Amino acid sequence: MSFLTAFTMICCLIIMGTCALLTLNVQQIINVLEDENQMVAFVDEALSDEEARAMEKELLAIDNVSEVRFVTREEAMVNFLDRYDDNSLFEDVDSSVFRNRYLIYVEDIVFMEQTQNDLAGVYGVAKINALLKVAKGFVTLRNILGVVALSVFVVLFLISVILMTSTMKAAAHIRATEISIMRMVGATKSFIRWPFVLEGMLIGLFASLCAFLLQWGGYNLLAENISGALSFITVIPFESIIIPVLVAFCAVGVLEGMFGSVGAVKDRPRK
Repeated sequence: MSFLTAFTMICCLIIMGTCALLTLNVQQIINVLEDENQMVAFVDEALSDEEARAMEKELLAIDNVSEVRFVTREEAMVNFLDRYDDNSLFEDVDSSVFRNRYLIYVEDIVFMEQTQNDLAGVYGVAKINALLKVAKGFVTLRNILGVVALSVFVVLFLISVILMTSTMKAAAHIRATEISIMRMVGATKSFIRWPFVLEGMLIGLFASLCAFLLQWGGYNLLAENISGALSFITVIPFESIIIPVLVAFCAVGVLEGMFGSVGAVKDRPRK
């Protein structure tokens, strides 16, 4: 029963760890996309270059704005021409047809729509381009991943606790005679319970260490394959998160063993 419980806990911990690491990597990708998701605030053509540059402080003062970058008409024209391999069609285009503008970076895209409204109220801002649908898509994806990861963790944690409880109940039943003798000679409840709790915690610790080593090897193998096939995706190196992951595995394993043992010995058999 102990080996079966440990094996099941290892499987549950690996699934929980995989789900958590996947969520962490996807979250990093979303954060990179969020950083690249910017708003463009076009400056009113009636303002001079000096007046346009003077707007920077007012834009930075708006809540949720992390960074602004002023783009002149000339820079905007160069950026426009760089989009085309053959820009001979635009040789006669003058920079005066472009507007001065600001690239606006936000701290949290959840409040992007409110930030857009605040920017629109700044004097000198003529128009704002913001990919609100894209931002809302990122937020929805992030929320879904969080809910799924939490649900998987809770379900597998409860399964592990139930299995540990069954194991400890079986152990307590086998030792029913010994427990009865200990009661008769005056052993306290805590004296009888703690060996079972300690046994459960040790099983949980053993399972967590085995699951951690398997997770480490599997993660690195998968990361190498992903990096080779999809070079545009950056996978978080396991070595950079090895300590938090090890602590999390051990903590979850020990807690599963402790809760399962406590639940089992509360109603220990009487003889």
